[in-house]
Amino acid sequence: MPDTLDNIVLGNDGNLCELLRERLRRSPDGLAYLQYVRASKDWQPWTWRQFAAYVTRWQQALVAEGLQAGDRVAVMLPNCREWAALDLAAQGLGLVVVPLYVNDRAENSGLILEDCEASVLLSSGGDQWQALAPVEATLAGLRRVVALGKAQALPGGLTPVALDDWLPAGESELRVDAPGGDALASIVYTSGTMGRPKGVMLSHRNILANVFGVAEKLHAYREDVFLSFLPLSHMLERTGGLYLPIAAGAAVAYARAPRYLAQDLASVKPTVIICVPRVFEAIYAKVQGQLAQKPAPVRLAVAKAAKAGWDYFQFQQGKAKWQPKFIFRKPLDRLIGPKVRAAFGGKLRCAVAGGAAMPPEIACFFIGAGVPILHGYGATESAPVVAVNTFEANIPESVGQPLAETEVKLGQKDELLTRGPSVMMGYWNNPEATAQAIDQEGWLHTGDRARIDDGHVFITGRIKEIIVLGNGENVSPVDMEQAICLDPLINQAMVIGDGKPNLAALLVLEPEEYDRLAKAKGFGELAVEKDNPDLKKLLVKRMGEKLKSFPGYARIPRIAIVAEPWTIESGLMTPTLKLKRAKILEAHSAEAEALYPR
Repeated sequence: MPDTLDNIVLGNDGNLCELLRERLRRSPDGLAYLQYVRASKDWQPWTWRQFAAYVTRWQQALVAEGLQAGDRVAVMLPNCREWAALDLAAQGLGLVVVPLYVNDRAENSGLILEDCEASVLLSSGGDQWQALAPVEATLAGLRRVVALGKAQALPGGLTPVALDDWLPAGESELRVDAPGGDALASIVYTSGTMGRPKGVMLSHRNILANVFGVAEKLHAYREDVFLSFLPLSHMLERTGGLYLPIAAGAAVAYARAPRYLAQDLASVKPTVIICVPRVFEAIYAKVQGQLAQKPAPVRLAVAKAAKAGWDYFQFQQGKAKWQPKFIFRKPLDRLIGPKVRAAFGGKLRCAVAGGAAMPPEIACFFIGAGVPILHGYGATESAPVVAVNTFEANIPESVGQPLAETEVKLGQKDELLTRGPSVMMGYWNNPEATAQAIDQEGWLHTGDRARIDDGHVFITGRIKEIIVLGNGENVSPVDMEQAICLDPLINQAMVIGDGKPNLAALLVLEPEEYDRLAKAKGFGELAVEKDNPDLKKLLVKRMGEKLKSFPGYARIPRIAIVAEPWTIESGLMTPTLKLKRAKILEAHSAEAEALYPR
């Protein structure tokens, strides 16, 4: 049966909820959502008709709160059908949706709720709600807190109402009575790697232009099944994993939790996933760790199979000539391809990766094994996609070509600038930051260094994260850190050395891999051995293997092993898993200083 292309395209004055209304008209009985039900231990399906009726109940409840167009409603839930229902219901009423990360620190959540002056908060309840107790004072502006289940009052008396008690029982007509495309649809707060989070204001037009631009580059079909696991509070998932499937009539299955991801991939068998490179890095590190235990002939055969697959991909892209060895491509593929593809469910036709650079070694491995990765680039401020690769023109080292109506160019220091209908309205209550981000000609300054080659964009580093060594050489630490973490022994790495004669690194080791190494080398517990010169020498050597392709000045002769991993809870990572460099340096100032003895 051929795939059914049925993309919805709205005019410039469209409202996000209109996508749902039009989808309801086109395919009311089509599969819309799959959500896991613990009681029955299976995936419950919902049609577009059922979901639209559910959304009308949310709209009635919001109207009953006396909210007016432009009022802010916040959502702090893991990915689920309720997240989507609140979002679409609010958009149809002209309300402004403010997503919060479920695993963010309470201080950040309180700051956001206070800054945007949210009127309603939808929470999971339970421990997540109780975690906000230290910042209860910042929640005073909320007129209503709704929890998915029953939740206890905070010490100050703020008490949620259970969702089942808040939603009316009866359905009604789906309302799309909001202002036009230029109306504010959402305030999405940046993750705050460089300081205080800023609220990105996105209009209906900003988001819809991005949805339609992505749909034009990457076709989605009614028969597609998306597995949604990147947080919906991340604009990439919201645009690509919520609004795009509605526009295409595709189904969305909501993954349960990160620990169940492998099981969900196997049971749902998605055709499309949207994720960050870290997902592929983790799977790659696990595969490499397993291969390290295999005999040399097996490792060699697997490497040859992946290389043959990659070379054939290059031939398909018109980047290489046909080679006689392609005759043996299918037999070689059986050594690795089916197992790797099965890890993603076995039916994957498209994996869109964004949010960070994709290490070439990882892209080569997975594409060589038949996993179709399309790397893209964007920013919250651009709603979010700026560029993406396509099946017809896929250069994995790049982040693809710009969307239609999206312009790109290079500014000072090779900074990537972009302009188009998806560029934000500005930062909420922060005109100074807005003026710094968007110049008078409408160009958004992304803060990323890039080069543009034959229409493809290549990201070369983050301007504010560039390390300038004492000899004047510029180093992009993120690229090096990604290469270092390809070693299964190294879980996290942060390269340092600004103004110093050479680079150094702070490392967090993978416990299971370290235990395996310790048995082989006779090391003791990591807490005891972290300053062992022999262990450090071994790590420096292994890092050197991963950094062979970097320039000579990008060498790391000294390291410090950090005992505890950097986490969101410790305030050393953002909710999107980016390192807070200044905070990490502050937390490990003694270790960093010891790497540069006077």
